[in-house]
Amino acid sequence: MTGIICINKPQEFTSFDVVAVMRGCFHTKKVGHGGTLDPMATGVLPVFVGGATKAVDIIPDSDKSYRAGFRLGSTSDTQDIWGKLTAKECSTVRQSELLSALDTFRGDIMQIPPMYSALKVNGQKLCDLARKGIEIEREPRPITVSRLDLTEFDGTDGVIEVDCSSGTYIRTLIHDIGAAVGTGAVMTSLCRTRACGFDIAQCHTIEEVRSADEETLRSWLLPTQEVFSCYERVELNDVQQRMYLNGVRLDADRLSKKPSADRPCAVFGGGRFFGIARINAENELESVKRIPIE
Repeated sequence: MTGIICINKPQEFTSFDVVAVMRGCFHTKKVGHGGTLDPMATGVLPVFVGGATKAVDIIPDSDKSYRAGFRLGSTSDTQDIWGKLTAKECSTVRQSELLSALDTFRGDIMQIPPMYSALKVNGQKLCDLARKGIEIEREPRPITVSRLDLTEFDGTDGVIEVDCSSGTYIRTLIHDIGAAVGTGAVMTSLCRTRACGFDIAQCHTIEEVRSADEETLRSWLLPTQEVFSCYERVELNDVQQRMYLNGVRLDADRLSKKPSADRPCAVFGGGRFFGIARINAENELESVKRIPIE
């Protein structure tokens, strides 16, 4: 079986735990995932099965969406409630003040990665250093927060919804917002609601997958090409299909529709998805990655 199944990752499961379960359910070692989630987070985890694993490293839609709970008046070493908490004296924060602070975190901003993260510096994971009580200086990294909405707030606890670029740490975003309003803040919950172009309504639970029969599992697999729906589609005729599958570069001017030269395109023939290609400097359609035909 080849395709993508979206899992609503449960709390206390690592992304690799989910992959391990899927390997058992689909009876294959060829399983990968489209974006790590922390164990305490829940939500959308696209799982790539069989030949679809070849698409994991070329997914075009890397933006993510989250719904996160927060609490003002505390900080922690992990920037969430599962770390070592330090209570602060929380003076009252009006909703208007919080909304004003959020304005400064929208758009293209810089973010310092947290120590409790899998990010490597000089070959060492920051989280491994943090567990030894070592804190090192981290360089700020550019991120984009395209949407940041306050959906609930009672003066202390609240919920934000975020659309952001890959590499954004939501708990760090909340930590920085808490610093901006002068009270400190920790993340209390995190649910990823969108990843790789898939949303949470498309997800299945671990329990559903474990109890499903093979026919049902096959029906739940989404076509690999769905992650490339944002790309231009190129249709090859019978002759072009044979040439392309044999590794021949095709004259772009002879295609039924020439794609833009500034980004990859999705290649199809006879209703089948062949993979991702791009127009090279010689005006040829050149394969970027072949995806096994489903």
